[in-house]
Amino acid sequence: MKELEIAVALRKEGKLKESNEILVTLANDYPDNSVINYQCAWSFDVLSLEKEAVPYYEKAILIGLPEMELQGAILGLGSSYRTLGKYQKSKEVFEKGLAKFTDDRAMKVFYAMTLYNLNEHSKAMEILLTNLAQTSSDENIKIYKKAIEFYSDKLDEIL
Repeated sequence: MKELEIAVALRKEGKLKESNEILVTLANDYPDNSVINYQCAWSFDVLSLEKEAVPYYEKAILIGLPEMELQGAILGLGSSYRTLGKYQKSKEVFEKGLAKFTDDRAMKVFYAMTLYNLNEHSKAMEILLTNLAQTSSDENIKIYKKAIEFYSDKLDEIL
């Protein structure tokens, strides 16, 4: 669809408001198109209008999305809920997302942020430390990778 391609191109060019206007029109014209709803949600998200993004994310996920878009929509919805202070909803979205996309490190990091907001600091740190140890190219982190992974879930233990 030409209008959708134009809207996505405008977003990539940093013309966020123009992109959003096209996507809102498209979402109104094609309310059952999951990809348009996802792109519309994303267009609100990049404008820091998470409250407006949420219903479009929810609808896109409900209708059904291809894998790549679904992964992005789950991350976007969970992150939007967190930003809006709806931490329990955010946690639920991320847990469902991580059950499906077990290797999505970005989703794990956003999930850790939500856990932090829910005062689940130990679990949040465990996720962050594990991801740091497994992905860092920093030589000093690599040297201590095993120790970081070992202690990631033992931060409160005292010998």
